[in-house]
Amino acid sequence: MPTRTMKHRTRITPDRHPASTRCGMVLKLLQILLMTLLACVARAGELPVAVFKIGVLPFGTLNWELHALQSEALDKQHQVRIETVPVATAEAGKVALLGGRVDLIVSDWFWVASQRLQNRNMQFYPYSTTQGALLVPADSPIRQPGDLAGRKLGVAGGGLDKNWLLLRAFVRKTTGQELERITTPVFAAPPLLNQQLSQGRLDAVLNYWNFAAKLEASGYKTLLDGTTLLQELGFPATLPSLGYVFSESFAASQAQSLNRLFDALQQARNLICERDESWSQVVQLTEEQDPAVQQRLRTRYCGGRIQHFGQTEQKAAADLYALLHPATPRLPPGVFWQGGR
Repeated sequence: MPTRTMKHRTRITPDRHPASTRCGMVLKLLQILLMTLLACVARAGELPVAVFKIGVLPFGTLNWELHALQSEALDKQHQVRIETVPVATAEAGKVALLGGRVDLIVSDWFWVASQRLQNRNMQFYPYSTTQGALLVPADSPIRQPGDLAGRKLGVAGGGLDKNWLLLRAFVRKTTGQELERITTPVFAAPPLLNQQLSQGRLDAVLNYWNFAAKLEASGYKTLLDGTTLLQELGFPATLPSLGYVFSESFAASQAQSLNRLFDALQQARNLICERDESWSQVVQLTEEQDPAVQQRLRTRYCGGRIQHFGQTEQKAAADLYALLHPATPRLPPGVFWQGGR
């Protein structure tokens, strides 16, 4: 029987995935890959929450801003978290900062300069232009700073406090005398000074602006305030003395986080000043029931908002430092933090 040769034929089957379908599958796969890539980029761009320990005086107006910052969720918006550390006095706050218990306090650049002279590299970022004031009872015979001779003068803060240094310079310029020699200065916390003045234990007080405003509302007379002192000494009334203070090493490692914190605090300050609802949430912190006193505090607080702080203001600060410290007239470099926007 003849052998039949079997021819193997290649069987062609119809294509179950036409070109258009394959292109669709590829596009869908690319879409998935792109979405995954974007999600990764978004996660990589998320900022970690920056934590700040801030030394806070129980009577300080910084409490107003921190309250507004948290109640308005600005801390979450700016990716910051505040841990407040109560300090009893301004001097206690400085000790806490130098000891590393807190990251920031509110103080003045005069103190920062004194620390840099001692190789403690603190830095300053402006907070407010509002100044303290010198007050006496309405019926006091004291009419001008020269009349303080032989009197007991209460002074908020320590011997390096900005208001004390300015008043000393003014008395030296106008009378040729040294204030600390012709008076008996009593350094104490602001609430205690107001109390002792009301009890007749002090003849005059040089107090922080918010406590000075409360005395004014109670009928006490302002002889001079820090703004007038600056002008009388030949300097801009808007030159800020008060600011946030922190170590240079901390600022170097946390520059972006500090900018976020200061942006959040500035936003909180603006809300307090520009929106009555925000003010109503912090007004109880003033511990004042009289609406007139409350309004006076708000007006003075909002009037101190920083409008500008650049080379012109820093040059004026250097000139003021030279006037206040003739023995060491050069302002130490690095006092003012340059990392702010």
